[in-house]
Amino acid sequence: MPNETGQPIKLAAEAEQRSVASIKRFFGEHMDDDVGDLKAKLLLDFFLEEIGPTVYNRAIGDAQATLQERVGDLDGSCYQAEFNYWR
Repeated sequence: MPNETGQPIKLAAEAEQRSVASIKRFFGEHMDDDVGDLKAKLLLDFFLEEIGPTVYNRAIGDAQATLQERVGDLDGSCYQAEFNYWR
């Protein structure tokens, strides 16, 4: 998933380590195959580059929809009646 420089996104070191550990655990428990750090890291990099943009675009779309919904309701949620003294 490219960032503003066009390079694939990089996870923070801790997030990358936890992701690699999770991939290794998944393979061990569900695929009856142990994978090492290198294979897990390569798979993580593939997911970030190939599938990451789809997830990112979906998240942006969801955020836009939420913001548009809230902006559309500004009149209902933020409106203050004027000149209420004589009512």
